[in-house]
Amino acid sequence: MNLELQSVVKEYGSQRALDSLDLSIPDTSCLALIGPSGGGKSTTLRLLAGLEAPTSGSIRINGQEIGQNEAERRAYRSRIGVVFQSYNLFPHFDALTNIALPLEKVHGLSQADARSKAESLLEQFQLADHASKKPAELSGGQNQRVAIARAIAPDPDIVFLDEPTSALDPEMTAEVIDAIETLIEAKKRLVLATHQMGFARRAADTVALIAEGKRVEVGPSAQVIDSPQTERGQTFLNACLKF
Repeated sequence: MNLELQSVVKEYGSQRALDSLDLSIPDTSCLALIGPSGGGKSTTLRLLAGLEAPTSGSIRINGQEIGQNEAERRAYRSRIGVVFQSYNLFPHFDALTNIALPLEKVHGLSQADARSKAESLLEQFQLADHASKKPAELSGGQNQRVAIARAIAPDPDIVFLDEPTSALDPEMTAEVIDAIETLIEAKKRLVLATHQMGFARRAADTVALIAEGKRVEVGPSAQVIDSPQTERGQTFLNACLKF
């Protein structure tokens, strides 16, 4: 997986979330975006996932431009999976239907094939006993595992995960990290925004540190997290290590 962002600006009204962000990653299987809250890592992920368009600048993933054209972004999104911080499950459907329905309605599988695949994924993520439960009846960790199962169900080219553990307690966080590591072991290509430095170091082969809307550092995960080269990177990571 290769990514190229050139002079990317993203503005929300008068607020500039990304400020001429440049990021070039020629080859990675798992990219972790780290940085302070509000620094731009989740915005970067949303642009890479085609969920939003940049205000200006260009974004290319595996040679394909991801930009202003909504029709092209929609086609691109059909080939990726996204896991949101707040799960974004259908509250009135059970876990099995949350996975099966998009396979049937968006990806064209028959109802029987969609349900069979959903059942297989629930088994894989140790959720088979919860197939008939709605999101309100599941724990946060269980909901996030359902969301991960839904994201990988159509066998996407890339899976994007936006702060998948930020709203969870330590036990639930461990459940979700285990599920993500299952994807890594299965050779899925991942981009994740995370505040879990230990997980980023262990799981990702590449880490990009983004702060104040700009790239601070990018490189192998151990190098960036253990030996940051910039003053901003050292300040951020030293603060993380205190806690």
